[in-house]
Amino acid sequence: MLFFDFSIIKGIEKNTQSLTIVHFLLNFGYKLFSLYFPLFLIANNLSIHQVGYVYLLIYLSISFFSSIVGYLNHKINPAFLAFWGILGYGIYSLAMILVSPQEGLIGLVLFYFFQIVLGFSAALFFVSSRGIIMGFSSQKPSRSFGWFYSAPFYANALAPAVGAFLIWQFNFTGVFVVSMIIHVINAFFCLFKLLKPAQLLVDIGFNFSDFKESFSSSFNVIKEKKTFYPFLLSLLMILLIGFYRAFFALFLKQGLGWEENLILVFITVSSILFVPLSFLIVKELGKQSINRSIFNGSLLIGLSTILIGLIIPILGFFTTLIINSGEMIGRLVIDSSKSGLIYKKLKDFPEEGGVIDTVSSSLSIALGALMSGFLISLIGFNLSFIIIGLFAIFFIILFSFSKSFDY
Repeated sequence: MLFFDFSIIKGIEKNTQSLTIVHFLLNFGYKLFSLYFPLFLIANNLSIHQVGYVYLLIYLSISFFSSIVGYLNHKINPAFLAFWGILGYGIYSLAMILVSPQEGLIGLVLFYFFQIVLGFSAALFFVSSRGIIMGFSSQKPSRSFGWFYSAPFYANALAPAVGAFLIWQFNFTGVFVVSMIIHVINAFFCLFKLLKPAQLLVDIGFNFSDFKESFSSSFNVIKEKKTFYPFLLSLLMILLIGFYRAFFALFLKQGLGWEENLILVFITVSSILFVPLSFLIVKELGKQSINRSIFNGSLLIGLSTILIGLIIPILGFFTTLIINSGEMIGRLVIDSSKSGLIYKKLKDFPEEGGVIDTVSSSLSIALGALMSGFLISLIGFNLSFIIIGLFAIFFIILFSFSKSFDY
């Protein structure tokens, strides 16, 4: 049931509820094919490096356009901007039907161009939606963002199986068509639910000088040691998330030699099992300090990554499932806590907070995907997992000795 009634969850704010549903539908439409997208790229004769370039283009575009969208959020209702962002996802799905990277240089250039279109659309949605959450008061910001960031995991529980069926029956054309339809429906649902409450955040008299001044004030807050250290640690962990996002499906195929049907089952089972776990995690996020959550989430990601690299020769379906669950828990905790930290420190600058949150995450994912692509090409998946995991543990230990990292 796509329109799940999130109001049954005790303590979730009305606007967060609506945004979580919108985020769920956005991810459902996108994840019909996105989890198989690296496999789709390889099937279209793109190399590992080029897979990294695709993700780099998407997330660099998010970073580049986020500041512009942040300024527009002051002048234009952010729900309206989110509406156009969601429609952009639908346009992207249509473009993936019409454009092929195998159709010579023009086809490849157009294919890369639409990755930029996707990045722009994502900037419209994520800056605006984060700004909406930050623009409304919340006593437990990590929990609010926990619901928001858990939405992709709920989508993961359904979308891969539905997408696989559509691909099996109608090839990728069928799945892109259904994705486009879902995004169009979701765009209007977003407009209906959020246009009126988000209108309160618009400041018509806001100008570019005000924007520069508020951004300067925002960065001064972020640069404070007790804010900067946990913020930086979360960004370093999101570098690892970029590695998983771009290459984990390829690791299952090329590193472990799994068939695509088994990859489908794995992704579906892991996502379904994670749904009840995510409810418990979000509940705990309201109890722990933000810095403690960032530390614990980082530790889970680092240890899970090292463990996968160490035992690749004996990894089976269930061992991979258990270890990857640790990384998924860590990812949810890091994403939610970083946004909660920014909300807590920049609640007087919600639009700027949305931009900083979006830019920092997208840049980290872009760099993580790019560096991982080169690393895997040089030393393979086995050593890459170990080195990346050790990188995480090194910085966790380094920050744990810092007096500025207050638990």
